Amino acid sequence: MSTALPFSLSVPCPFTNPSIEQFRVGVEAEVMASSQTTCVPVMPSAASSGSKRTRMHRLIEEEGIVLMPGIFDALSAAVLQSSGFKAGFVSGYAVSASRLGMPDIGLLTPPEMADVARAICAAAPNVAFIVDAVEKLISSNGSAASLLLTDTGGGNALNVQRTVKDIIGTGAAGLFLEDQVWPKKCGHMQGKQVIPAEEHAAKIAAAREAIGDADFFLIARTDARATAGGLNEAIARANLYMEAGADACFVEAPRSDDELREVCKRTNGFRAANMLEGGFTPLHTPQELKEMGFHLIVHSTTAVYASARALIDILKVMKDDGTSRDHLHKLTTFDEFNSLIGLKKYNETGARFEKFKIPSN
Repeated sequence: MSTALPFSLSVPCPFTNPSIEQFRVGVEAEVMASSQTTCVPVMPSAASSGSKRTRMHRLIEEEGIVLMPGIFDALSAAVLQSSGFKAGFVSGYAVSASRLGMPDIGLLTPPEMADVARAICAAAPNVAFIVDAVEKLISSNGSAASLLLTDTGGGNALNVQRTVKDIIGTGAAGLFLEDQVWPKKCGHMQGKQVIPAEEHAAKIAAAREAIGDADFFLIARTDARATAGGLNEAIARANLYMEAGADACFVEAPRSDDELREVCKRTNGFRAANMLEGGFTPLHTPQELKEMGFHLIVHSTTAVYASARALIDILKVMKDDGTSRDHLHKLTTFDEFNSLIGLKKYNETGARFEKFKIPSN
């Protein structure tokens, strides 16, 4: 006699991929058997998702676990690159705050996010960026391997395919597809809702078809942990999305170390974790998360929180003292800052063309 699941995957599936149907039949067995297994971290392969080996696969294989600090503008991107990071995360939460001075509750528009992403990619061309996009994001980044998150998939499966093809055309390394209902919220806020699992699986399958042979990494995010089905539904969705064609899964906002381990024990393929200071998920080092079984780590708020604290502190000094004279140690120097933003390179380029002369016949 079967045991009823605490969630439902009963919405008709709009496509007939056999692996998806097989997964849906076996979901109950997976949940019931999970308590009998232990987590042994294994490095997945591109073949495990049915996709080709991409730039992001290579970066994960080279690093073991990829740390991606969240940034929010061109200056923070330049700092990230100068600090030696190979990957970064353009946080919708942070961009909403820095661009609009507003919370991450669906107020940021696609053109606004695209403008920020273009500036960031241009400022740090050697960094592989994951960009937390709003619906449909078009971004150009030169030689950088930029990974773009498309929060809610941009509508139905056809919209997703258009979005994927547009993003591939930018030279990006991949995207996130998220199953929240629009307008979405920050993953660690209350009141989130998700679309039916099969509907999002269809979007993942549509995205995979649109990707074709492109060098493109597809990550499926689920926010179902915050819904009535809890962690079991989130894990089932993550595996369903992997079967539909994702390269990696991202279960947002686990509430404890046990839940983090459970995600790794019961999900397939590459896994992403979000370390948000003050959020629901316990903070861990890359090595600790690697030992649990994660491969990608996002620190979405660290830089924006640090920047806000620095501004609060120095502007209080300015308000109280009227000068920064006794607090210069808290600032970059004139030369340090000019070096950071590449002034020497621009001066040298300008000087070359000032000396340019048209050859005489």
